Amino acid sequence: MSLETVRVAPGFEKYLPIEYQDLVNDSQFVKERKVSEIGSFKELIEEHPMCAGCAMTLFIRTALVGLPNPEHTIHIGTAGCGRLVLTQAAVPFIYGNYGDTNAVAAGLKRGLSIRFKDAPKDVVVMAGDGGLADIGFAAVMHSWFRKEKFTTIMLDNEVYGNTGGQESGMTQKGMVLKMAPTGKKFEKMDMMGLAKTAGVAYIARVVPTNPTRVANTVRKAVLIAREIGPTYIQAYTSCNIEYAIPTPKVMDDAREVEKDRYGFTEYLTDEAKAYWEHLEQERRKLKVPAAK
Repeated sequence: MSLETVRVAPGFEKYLPIEYQDLVNDSQFVKERKVSEIGSFKELIEEHPMCAGCAMTLFIRTALVGLPNPEHTIHIGTAGCGRLVLTQAAVPFIYGNYGDTNAVAAGLKRGLSIRFKDAPKDVVVMAGDGGLADIGFAAVMHSWFRKEKFTTIMLDNEVYGNTGGQESGMTQKGMVLKMAPTGKKFEKMDMMGLAKTAGVAYIARVVPTNPTRVANTVRKAVLIAREIGPTYIQAYTSCNIEYAIPTPKVMDDAREVEKDRYGFTEYLTDEAKAYWEHLEQERRKLKVPAAK
């Protein structure tokens, strides 16, 4: 949970793989990075077992760049494709039982707040639509109503991509899938509307077509969650396998969906807006560039 846990003891650097040395000496652990710099520094995630062209992987890769303090961050996830990437990242990861990710996150965040009173420890839940809108719905809603101070990110591929293609609450009405041959019978759940009703401090909807926006949105959500309350990001991360999207066309699909029904939007409560304006004023005073 800090750079000290990965720093190499003096005299042992030369015995460690170059990849580990780069992580300690040339990654986000050392200095804040921009999305435009990807490829020039050691990323927190590089290798993973995901499908070729997976939009979810691109989103997670850029989301990790947006973490304001990755060395003081814990990810919580559950069964689903996303955990195949998150477990490979250089950020602590807790595998929650299917459906209890937000309950685990709430307890962890409270415990960290007691143990580390003077240092911010960020908790970020990142899981699929099945884990958050379906099986984990109760834990998600109660964490929002209780105003738990952590970020929830839904990897919304609009299907159970990890278990064969069942419809989820976030699947579009009428969609025919391998495990839903007659088409979905009801509308996609309005999780953003429910988040607003629950009083979530910051809510955003993004698509991985704009990596800089993804990183900035994640950074904003995590910083607001530290002080104000729960934040929620809903990210379109198509499953090119279950929706039969050719690998070269994954970003074309994302752009079409973004234009049609998944355009970028964000909502801040008055308290969150005032706090964010304060952070921006402090940044300008210090002449610190905004994350790109």
